[in-house]
Amino acid sequence: MASGPDVRATTISSVSPPQPQAEAAAPTCLESVENIIRVLLPLPLADAYDYRVPDGMAVSPGHFVVVPLGKRETVGVVWGTGTGEVAPEKLRDVAQLLPAPPMADALRRFVDWVSAYTLSPPGAVLRMAMSVPSALEAPRTETIYRPAPSPGDAALKLTAARRRVLEALRDGPAMPAAELAHLAGVGASVVKTMAQIGLLETVERMLRRNFPRPDGERPGPALSAEQQAAAQALVEKVRADVFSATLLDGVPGAGKTEVYFEAIAAALAAGRQVLVLLPEIALTAQWLRRFEDRFGAPPAAWHSGLTGLERRETWRAIAECRVGVVVGARSALFLPFARLGLIVVDEEHDGSFKQDEGVTYNARDMAVVRARLVAAPIVLASATPSLESVVNVTAGRYRALHLPGRHGGQQLARLTAVDLRRDSPPRGRWLSPPVVEAMRQTLAAGEQTLLFLNRRGYAPLTLCRACGHGLECPQCSAWLVEHRFRRTLVCHHCGHTEPPAHACKHCGAADQFVACGPGVERLAEEALELFPEARLELFTSDSLMNRDEASAAVERMIGGEIDILIGTQMAAKGHHFPSLTLVAVVDADLGLNGGDLRAAERTFQLLYQVAGRAGREDRPGRALVQTHMPEHPVMQALVSGDRDRFVAAELADRAAAGMPPYGRLAALIVSGPDPAAVDGVCAALARRAPQQPGVTVLGPSTAPLALLRGRHRRRFLLKAPRETALQPLLHGWLARIGLPGSVRLQVDVDPYSFL
Repeated sequence: MASGPDVRATTISSVSPPQPQAEAAAPTCLESVENIIRVLLPLPLADAYDYRVPDGMAVSPGHFVVVPLGKRETVGVVWGTGTGEVAPEKLRDVAQLLPAPPMADALRRFVDWVSAYTLSPPGAVLRMAMSVPSALEAPRTETIYRPAPSPGDAALKLTAARRRVLEALRDGPAMPAAELAHLAGVGASVVKTMAQIGLLETVERMLRRNFPRPDGERPGPALSAEQQAAAQALVEKVRADVFSATLLDGVPGAGKTEVYFEAIAAALAAGRQVLVLLPEIALTAQWLRRFEDRFGAPPAAWHSGLTGLERRETWRAIAECRVGVVVGARSALFLPFARLGLIVVDEEHDGSFKQDEGVTYNARDMAVVRARLVAAPIVLASATPSLESVVNVTAGRYRALHLPGRHGGQQLARLTAVDLRRDSPPRGRWLSPPVVEAMRQTLAAGEQTLLFLNRRGYAPLTLCRACGHGLECPQCSAWLVEHRFRRTLVCHHCGHTEPPAHACKHCGAADQFVACGPGVERLAEEALELFPEARLELFTSDSLMNRDEASAAVERMIGGEIDILIGTQMAAKGHHFPSLTLVAVVDADLGLNGGDLRAAERTFQLLYQVAGRAGREDRPGRALVQTHMPEHPVMQALVSGDRDRFVAAELADRAAAGMPPYGRLAALIVSGPDPAAVDGVCAALARRAPQQPGVTVLGPSTAPLALLRGRHRRRFLLKAPRETALQPLLHGWLARIGLPGSVRLQVDVDPYSFL
């Protein structure tokens, strides 16, 4: 085995965009490699393995092959020439070359780059790029029938049934026996006999799904002058066919989507593929409809809701360049694009782009890496850009395009803070009098209201009145959330469920449980009591289980079938509801608790986005934000509408503390079922912590989620100056630590979650 990639040559800071080499021109043919090759397997292994290529088999880097591993066979990717470090008698032969398009050089380098940056085994990253093993197999075929060009003496054997078969084929395409027999009104045996005697000939046809091609030449809607200027700038970036990064910064309703649609049109016209990343499955439904209206055909979608067959067909079609545009979640970043010419990251600030399980990476940042590797432009779009992107623009690494006004001249919703210390709701209620009155006025005007609370279920905590004991998850240090509509208690961290309790396990008291705090279900209950005639619907991941249900709810909202929509962050961004004029944020302080580094930034982004759902057509909108801290800088910035002032103040605080984007962070999470074993590993890590000027190691400390899925958790946080290359520092630290089999150590470079 060869050594892994040199992380020292492939590090980036949390601010600077990556600098990998651009993709070279594709070779006209694949050149054979040496007789010994390295094969990378989609397993959490440290490196590729050497194998021997048998005589008569020609393989090249990127080919998918079947190789023996122990007593079984597995699929891997040819990663290069063998190391020669394995004795010839120990080498094993490649078993099979799979009939799939080879993995492009740029994607292989992307796998290596992500592996080096995140300190993940390259095979674990490769597994994300080989997420559909069945797509590597030869496509299925079917037999179809057409008239024989020279039937010879068989033409003398025409019966009435056989004549009907030939008549059915006269002006149409070849077709399978069953379809042809049905059309001609005969049995399938008639068709097969005609082939045997020479009246028909058979052809093998591959079975594959046809993806309609979006039309890049199709005219788009009329754009405003600001939109047109921004669109033209993006089109020029696409036509230049080189790497560039552009931040498309526009207020909610400014028409950012229509602007980057013009860049997509330019990429399609140039015969290139496009990847659009969206953070939420709920956003996809309305976005897909807008896309199809613009380009005359839907894009290919990539998300967890696809069936196995859909994933196979889509993956293969992307690799064969039969798909022009893909819209998907963060995993779409690892799809095998053959001619990727543009990447768009919509809502680029969204924390959903960060993956915290397995290989930890931020899809926004890694999308910039992939764009550079294929020499393609990338567009980062948001109404509330991340501080990292703002700093990249200031430093000249990204270009910025601004859309400061809403399309059509509509005004942003007027935002007012409701001081709950002065206008508190009645006891046992959660909606303040100003909010209730605003809802009453909105309903009387025939308009729609969005009640926003980023808390699922009925209540976040259930307590026993007799002893004060709270209902906890048995596998996590977290409260069980009551979902009253489904009559169940749920842990939102591990998924554990149990029926509602009647007697307290702690003190035995019966029927003494009380729900504490509101969730969206409790809010719905209150809204129905206040407005019994209103048509109300929940918009959460619990009530809408898949993309189709989310799409149907969006359509009902657009069609005016809903008066009051109660939603979590799924409803906060990307949607365009023409009759929505009132947004009420029930607990604006929720995200400010806990001391998270990004708490203020994240709260501002979320509340600014949700307020932007109101008044997007010809009727003015307003947003009411319930808070106990109207003097907080986030609330002051929202009320004043001075986003830039808030961003400047937040950046100044980060710079003073040496925090991202002006400093670097990496988290180490040590976990295991035995707390003593976990603490032992933590003690060893603490003894060998890096001692370097400017580098601080905090911990070990018990994680806020001290128990997760039955595993006890401890955290370290490494803080370093921005110019510090974290990967070699971490690599040297961890290389000296041995892990018991039950203990897991996860490295999170550029952490977003501190739980």
